[in-house]
Amino acid sequence: MINNVGQIMLYVNNQDESLKFWTEKLGFSVVSEEDNGQGLRWIEIAPTKEAQTSIILHNKEFIAKMQPELNLNTPSLMFYSENIDELYKDFSEKNIKLGELVKMPSRRVFNFADNEENYFAVMEKK
Repeated sequence: MINNVGQIMLYVNNQDESLKFWTEKLGFSVVSEEDNGQGLRWIEIAPTKEAQTSIILHNKEFIAKMQPELNLNTPSLMFYSENIDELYKDFSEKNIKLGELVKMPSRRVFNFADNEENYFAVMEKK
């Protein structure tokens, strides 16, 4: 039985630039970083060191060569925030590409783009 989401694989074109975006702009922390010395490098990041779910930044080109059958498109991720107004303002001040802060029937939500124009969403969590 599955009882938790452990890691989300995010396949990126430039791991260093993606790492910079997620850590410097969004404030994520590096949980671990490994390199097998043969081109396979993975970087585990999370909103906090204690987070139950983390994101692995993989080199898209390398993974495509290793496993051409994989779908390497960007996953649709929904993040939660207890203070969405403050987060929206913070992202705006950091020049992160943002969508409108939209009121849904039960909560507010907005989307943002990373350094490679992949879009993710943030939903208000009370």
